[in-house]
Amino acid sequence: MKIRLASTLAALTLAATPALAQDLPKTHLKITGGLSNLTAYQDYEVPFWTKHVPEASKGQVTAEIKGFNDMGIKGPELLRLMGSGVIEFGTATLAYFASDNPINEAIDLAGLAPDAKTAREVTNLFEPVYAKTYGEGNRVKLLGISTYPAQVLFCNAEIKGLADLKGKKVRTSSRTQADFIEALGGSSVTMAFGEVVPALQNRVVDCAITGSLSGYSAKWYEVSTHLVALPVNWNQQIHAVNGKTWAGFRPEMQKFLQTQVNTMVNQIWDAAARQTQEGYDCNTGAAACTQPVKGKMTLVQPSAADRELLTKIREQVIAKWAQRCSAQCVRDFNATIGKQLGVTAKK
Repeated sequence: MKIRLASTLAALTLAATPALAQDLPKTHLKITGGLSNLTAYQDYEVPFWTKHVPEASKGQVTAEIKGFNDMGIKGPELLRLMGSGVIEFGTATLAYFASDNPINEAIDLAGLAPDAKTAREVTNLFEPVYAKTYGEGNRVKLLGISTYPAQVLFCNAEIKGLADLKGKKVRTSSRTQADFIEALGGSSVTMAFGEVVPALQNRVVDCAITGSLSGYSAKWYEVSTHLVALPVNWNQQIHAVNGKTWAGFRPEMQKFLQTQVNTMVNQIWDAAARQTQEGYDCNTGAAACTQPVKGKMTLVQPSAADRELLTKIREQVIAKWAQRCSAQCVRDFNATIGKQLGVTAKK
């Protein structure tokens, strides 16, 4: 963990802009970060805001950060709280807002991106649509979109492939994951992240979906036996700021903050595939795992049949999503993501 953190800080420092820093006013920022028990927060958000930003600004810009869960805030509230100005800067998972507007699922529909490269491509293509949506409807300035490691299946029963999910109860964290599980003949169960360990332990659920490294950090390897190495989706998160707060910054401050956030976002994306593999290695106790604690899960490699089934399920997931999203939303999807991947959403 220390080696990864050191390399992260070193890479961030390369992006510093000392000439610009001389023109910045003294500013202290309050940041509401992501889930505080996960590596995206611990290894990237915290050192970025508390170490990198002050160093890059030559001490002109300082920041304090707390995970939203440590502040007693529920994920779905974040966008509204940013829009109202209660929260100035915030990090939030897009899936939290899917019930308010299904457009928030567009870049992360289950089965859409089987690898980190594809996930980044579709995110970049659709980011301008989100920037417009949040600015117009929510008074929020979008600064960037990053990702967790691949969202994969942890199960406390023997699983040989996706077909074995039929009849299983699976914890999901988004509507698109629920559509995915139900298309496979399983039952979707909604519960908070912190409730998953006892649910798996007591067999309230048979499986649960989360990031491979997130699951490791939360010690899911202690209550599950099989890990399916097939990304279901990625669970991207937005980094944003209240629109009025942003408008109050001088242009040089806006440029500085946007440049630095771009650096953080790029670092997190670059780590996505690496951390996905690290999650596989450490949950299963592979020799490549450098963490002091290693799990003993069985890693289930996807077969050709699994990948073919994933493609078929993706079509069903997109079709269901298109019915609940607006006509403009579907047009935007087809003009960007659909064109890139050769898929079409239809109302």
